[in-house]
Amino acid sequence: MTKNEQDIDLEGLPEILPIIPLRNSVLFPHQIIPLAVGREKSLNLLNDVRDKMKYIGVIAQKQGLIDDPGQEDLYEWGTIATVLKVIDLPDDSKSVIVQGLQRFKVLDYTQFDPYIKVVTQKMEDLGKESLQTEALVLNLRNLVQAISEYLPNITGEHLMMLANIQDPGRLTDTAVSLLNLETGEKEEILEEIDIYNRLEKATFLLNNYLQKLEIGSKIQNEVHGEISKSQREYFLREQLKAIKKELGDDQEGMEIQELRERLEKAELPEDAQKVAEKEIDRLARMPSSSAEYTVARTYIDWLLELPWTKETEDNLDLSDAERILDGDHYGLNKVKKRILEYLAVRKLKADMKGPILCFLGPPGVGKTSLGRSIAGALGREFVRISLGGLRDEAEIRGHRRTYIGALPGRIIQGIKRAATRNPVFMLDEIDKVGMDFRGDPSSALLEVLDPEQNFSFSDHYLDVDFDLSKVMFIATANIADPVPPALRDRMEILELPGYIEEEKLHIAKKFLVPKQIEEHGLKPEQCIFHDDALRQIIRSYTREAGVRNLEREIAAICRNIAKRVASDTQESAEIDEERVRDALGPIKFYSEASERIIRPGIATGVAWTASGGDILFIEATRMKGKGNLILTGQLGDVMKESAQAALSYIRSRAEELGLKDVDFESENIHVHVPAGGIPKDGPSAGVTILSAISSLLTHRCVKSDLAMTGEITLRGTVLPVGGIKEKVLAAHRAGIRCMIMPWKNENDLEETPEEVRQEMKFHFVKEMSEVLELTLRPDCVEETSNQE
Repeated sequence: MTKNEQDIDLEGLPEILPIIPLRNSVLFPHQIIPLAVGREKSLNLLNDVRDKMKYIGVIAQKQGLIDDPGQEDLYEWGTIATVLKVIDLPDDSKSVIVQGLQRFKVLDYTQFDPYIKVVTQKMEDLGKESLQTEALVLNLRNLVQAISEYLPNITGEHLMMLANIQDPGRLTDTAVSLLNLETGEKEEILEEIDIYNRLEKATFLLNNYLQKLEIGSKIQNEVHGEISKSQREYFLREQLKAIKKELGDDQEGMEIQELRERLEKAELPEDAQKVAEKEIDRLARMPSSSAEYTVARTYIDWLLELPWTKETEDNLDLSDAERILDGDHYGLNKVKKRILEYLAVRKLKADMKGPILCFLGPPGVGKTSLGRSIAGALGREFVRISLGGLRDEAEIRGHRRTYIGALPGRIIQGIKRAATRNPVFMLDEIDKVGMDFRGDPSSALLEVLDPEQNFSFSDHYLDVDFDLSKVMFIATANIADPVPPALRDRMEILELPGYIEEEKLHIAKKFLVPKQIEEHGLKPEQCIFHDDALRQIIRSYTREAGVRNLEREIAAICRNIAKRVASDTQESAEIDEERVRDALGPIKFYSEASERIIRPGIATGVAWTASGGDILFIEATRMKGKGNLILTGQLGDVMKESAQAALSYIRSRAEELGLKDVDFESENIHVHVPAGGIPKDGPSAGVTILSAISSLLTHRCVKSDLAMTGEITLRGTVLPVGGIKEKVLAAHRAGIRCMIMPWKNENDLEETPEEVRQEMKFHFVKEMSEVLELTLRPDCVEETSNQE
């Protein structure tokens, strides 16, 4: 107890006290602390008590941020204090030193202005010393001793002071006041007048405080150890760099210097230049042993190796380009014309954007090889990627660098392989692109194939725009329907029709035969193909729009000759029709035209297929029944409806067609389309079905050298259909030289080869009555096999 405390009569302390609110702390009895006073009410209070009895009340605020606390902002308990000294400060604030005397509880507030006054009730400590109390006191001293090892502000003098305090209540107050506890926790100790309970609460608080200090110290030691380890490694690396530099073996520094030199020569665009410089600077500060070092180095290599400005010079000699195209491919005049037109415009306008073309046609007509030929004619590099089965959008746009093993998409990879920014880029099988949970690649292609957007194509890996506007993109597809409309709209579609027999013969003589002779190690004079042999292969051993199977059959013959030459049984051979049969075996395909229609109820139609078109026979027969129409041959809904419409038309015109004696209610009509294992659909067989049923019911055979196509209505009108070019070529391949089609399809014949149009005769019809006049033979006698 201090001298001042001895002079103070605690019993004579006033009951009404002026109050100084205390921020973020609690004043305990016997504690001497300085207070910084700057609030107006507190200054007023100090002015009043300067010359009077210097007793005040100190109450802690619940929230330290409140400048003018009211009754609800202050705790109910506080400490009576005496003002020891008031010091005036230059900023008109004051510093006051106070000493806590005794706990009190607020009974009532008597005033709030010019400062707070309260009615108090002085609170005395309760409880007697006991063995339990002594144990708690000993434990408390030990806790403070342990805490002092972590807190430098608790000095030996503080510990000595605590050792000299014998009163358990005062010891508790002093120990708690030394620690940086929460205001609420200290207030809880202040409000406890039972000494034993106060010791228990203080022990609990100090235990928690000690545990936090121990955990924080452990974390600090671990972090310090890691930092020390990192610093040690850094110093060692720096020393290693210095040693390597002295020895002239500074590979890492040489690598960074090499990258900077490559960057100067790369001529990157401004945006890419900034990114590359930033990444190289980052790489220079990174240890080469770091995993991130390899990732950053790979990214920089991609930036520097891409042809940002490098491009090949186009061959603008139109005659030379035409010679190259004609030398590589026979026919395909429409495509060749489009390429030469592009070259002509390119010659007149140097900054023209690359076209976006799509070659649409059946397999084997040379779509992919044509792209390579175009690249040769233009003098450009050729890049091809296959999109068949592609399902991940990242294959087009690339993966973000946050993923392990990330790479650019296949577009940027192809540009890097080409090493120029204006190659001929072929997107093969664009109609085979799929989609799943990883994204829709066809949507990613929208930006690639849009001339208004691809000048700033953004790959996820590069994260820098790349200009694709100089690239000539050529897509290939067998069917247009699977290609999304938005993607199809961005491409100029050029259809490649199937080849006719003369074109196949020319292609075989000029390209396929020389190629296979060379690939089988033969000399041209050792294997000579006659035209008749090639025609037989085309007619009897292949049935296709392209020439892929034709090349396989020629290869089979070449292998047969190579075997004989290698075994010294034959030095050379001339391939005629007999030699073809010996090498290839029995004939695989017969001309449908040779299968003459020898009885009523059969008609020849033509159908569009993905392989270029084919002819089909439609058969009809009748039997006793209940007037049902039976349809077989794996027909689709549209084709079934066409058959129903054909029968309805015949029944409605029975008298005009000479069928008034036919009892439709007592007979079933069965329509069958052979090759039942192949699904068939579409409205274009309507004319053929109607002709077959009419032939059956009138007992008049359909002309055998005639094929037909067209959609019908119940009124008997013949409507236009699609795929005319493929259907005409299919009929021509089958040896049919006469064809019926809707009159609105006459303009579509312009797309068929001139040779085919000259060899075939076409009838253009508007009504079914015209069709029946052209298709049904006038006699009612079934043809025999030798009749024409």
